[in-house]
Amino acid sequence: MERIWAPWRVEYVTQPYKVEASCFLCIDNVDEKSALVVAKLEKAFVIMNRYPYSSGHVMVAPKRHVGSIEELEDSEILDMMRLVKMLSSIFRENFGADGLNIGLNIGRAAGAGLEDHIHVHVVPRWFGDTNFMPVIAETKVISEHIRSTYEKLRKIFSEKLR
Repeated sequence: MERIWAPWRVEYVTQPYKVEASCFLCIDNVDEKSALVVAKLEKAFVIMNRYPYSSGHVMVAPKRHVGSIEELEDSEILDMMRLVKMLSSIFRENFGADGLNIGLNIGRAAGAGLEDHIHVHVVPRWFGDTNFMPVIAETKVISEHIRSTYEKLRKIFSEKLR
């Protein structure tokens, strides 16, 4: 295994974490369309990721502002997993996804960009959706506009949640 020594990074990894003034996953009193909220159940919701790894990258979060998995109520976990299950089906059947990345980043050290409001990432994947661009040009290509994906998901969820 190669090792890259980057001692200048110690300043970054040891500095205090800056907390945003407001939580983008707290959706009470927000315009859901501009916030890109796709669907809601009683205790959880689906929202588009504004900085996606791939087209269709969404997050499933509890409505309640909760930072750890241990604090979640069983009913919140159940609604979150119901939405993850529905997304899995939607991405395979309606978007032709070949696979899915589903996961949680808990804590800053694990890659959580937002530590105070737990959420599950659901990222549809297709064969051939990665290419030379990230390596050669340090650029990520997202093949569909976020609003197009949002409208498709909203329509499908509105039919499924009737």
